[in-house]
Amino acid sequence: MRFVTPVALALALALTGGAVSVPALAKDKKASAPKLNVSPDVIKALQTAQEATGKQDFAAAKAALADADSKAKSNDDKYQIGALKLNTSIAAKDAALQSEALTQMLDSGKTPADQVGQFNAVAGEQALEAKNYDLAIQRAQAAAQAGYKPEAANVTLAQAYFGKAGTANPSAEPARGLNQQGLAALKAAIDASKAAGQQPPAQWYQIGVSRAAAAKLPEVTDWARQAYEAAPNGENLRTLVRLFQQANPSITNRENLDVLRLMAASGGLVVAGDFTEYAEMASKTGIYGEVKSAIDAGRAKGVLNASQGGDLYQGAVSRIAGDKSSLGAAEADARKAANGKIAAATADAYLGYGDYAKAAAMFELAKQKGGVDADEVNTRLGIAKTLAGDTASAKAAFQAVQGGARKSIAGLWLSYLASKGA
Repeated sequence: MRFVTPVALALALALTGGAVSVPALAKDKKASAPKLNVSPDVIKALQTAQEATGKQDFAAAKAALADADSKAKSNDDKYQIGALKLNTSIAAKDAALQSEALTQMLDSGKTPADQVGQFNAVAGEQALEAKNYDLAIQRAQAAAQAGYKPEAANVTLAQAYFGKAGTANPSAEPARGLNQQGLAALKAAIDASKAAGQQPPAQWYQIGVSRAAAAKLPEVTDWARQAYEAAPNGENLRTLVRLFQQANPSITNRENLDVLRLMAASGGLVVAGDFTEYAEMASKTGIYGEVKSAIDAGRAKGVLNASQGGDLYQGAVSRIAGDKSSLGAAEADARKAANGKIAAATADAYLGYGDYAKAAAMFELAKQKGGVDADEVNTRLGIAKTLAGDTASAKAAFQAVQGGARKSIAGLWLSYLASKGA
């Protein structure tokens, strides 16, 4: 898939108006034009081609250019023919002739130093369009080495590597190595764009995620994080979350619930399985209010029908009234308890019912009394504060999480808060 067009194929801005000069024929010569010793027979054929181009008789111009090619004896001849071909291709809007012209000029070794980078960049883009990936790589590398717009040349280079890697068996060599080279070029393009004061397109990061994931490269998480920073939406955060889950298959149900809560808060619950997984984790940890709200949200979005998650839903609904009625007594018991376990459990229930103020108060009490998993309590305190809109307190709670999977989970929530300008 093509994701940028860094070099305009028309060349109108840079190559018309004599920017590519024809030394023996053009009236206006540029300072960068090479001094050439062109064969008389070639000059004669080029004069015929130039006259035909001036009359818009491009068929005759091409025939004369072909005649000139047959008479070329030196690199000077070849460069001069290529220069006129280029001017003719611009007038005729002939991309194939333009590609031929640029190749001929570059291969002659006579292209002025101040045009080598640009010519290679355009030739690389044209080779990419033609799916000639090896040539595109060669030309894009030459453009980058010549210092021509690295934010553009490296994107062409990345696309050429990705094109050569293809989509079949991307995690097997040589495709895996080609994808790695493509990602390195894409990163170089991103760095160059930033250095030039430009904002790289968010799509570049998303393609980085896609390629790294397909090739099973470890840097996929870094690409996903950058994609979320570039476009902090639920979809990109969902990718980060799913990568975290894949990398940490042994996280507990309680830890996974807090990850799924982040997906819910950010709009990252998308398909039916997201909502049922969320409801299942809430059910397994006895948070009945959240089971109901998860299923209700999936149904409201139209991705769950009346039967999906039905057993979880009915089981939770049947317990909600009794559970809610016990919370007042649980609060009282929590305040009298020797440790914070009852307070933490009560806070969990309030959090599941969306009573974030009471949940936060109970989590604070649990911290004061101790005897609880401090990292879990701080994570859930941060969640309650986030959902209540108290971002400063939420950040403080998440930053207090010290280790293990919990620290990574808190980091994901902090990324979410940062994306909201908190």
